Amino acid sequence: MRKSHRLLAMILIAALLPRTAAGDVGLQWLGSDTVEVAAQHSVRGGRKSEGPLLGYLVRPEAPGRHPAVVVLHGCGGFGTNDVVAADVLKSYGYAALALDSLGDEDSCGKPGGSLAEAQDAGLALDWLARQGFVDPDRVAVLGFSMGATATLDTVAAGERPGSKGHFRAAVAFYPRCRQQPGPMAAPTLILIGDRDDWTLLSWCQEMMTRRAGKGAPVDLVIYPGATHAFNVPSAPRQSHSHHLEYDPQATADAWQRVRAFLQAELKR
Repeated sequence: MRKSHRLLAMILIAALLPRTAAGDVGLQWLGSDTVEVAAQHSVRGGRKSEGPLLGYLVRPEAPGRHPAVVVLHGCGGFGTNDVVAADVLKSYGYAALALDSLGDEDSCGKPGGSLAEAQDAGLALDWLARQGFVDPDRVAVLGFSMGATATLDTVAAGERPGSKGHFRAAVAFYPRCRQQPGPMAAPTLILIGDRDDWTLLSWCQEMMTRRAGKGAPVDLVIYPGATHAFNVPSAPRQSHSHHLEYDPQATADAWQRVRAFLQAELKR
């Protein structure tokens, strides 16, 4: 089977996996692949949770230290899209840790979620650095929607929310660029559709103008006709008054770009 066909097959499996939502069992259905990253996770408003920060961890079977990627979910919380993303990254040769950053909270339309995720990403980076199977100098962060905004927060020039270390690279699927200053401290890949009516393309274009070439390289990739959440297999739908539609061509191209980008920046 061709690599592109295998990738699409993995993504489509998401439609068959259990779905999580606010109030559901969270990561329990993932069994032994669930790890405790920290005793507490961040909560909107700068508070800490009563429960631990959990994550879905997958890694290559080969011995030795591997590059790794922290995966950050959207405002609706951890779900099958994050599991599939981690599994795709594992197929590329990376250890991947997909965080259940906000527990059972739905943060859509509420302030503070991306900052909380950025702080949890820092905790995840420090946790990975302590693992014998991870090369701590080759860790990237990848996020979707609110998690993509958090991804930009983690690599914004001068920012190190919640972490002692730093990410080597960042991938942001349809982030909210509106309040981003522009310059980044690590190479960054942004993937967004021109029909996204939730996190607007124009905001990212304005951010690119603000950065004026300063900081680490930032590549803004635009998918004509693609909406928010273009990589999530589903029938066309409305979510919080925004239109979402799966685009298999954009999805395949995006993951090919992610693979090439991570290979270049993490030197796989």
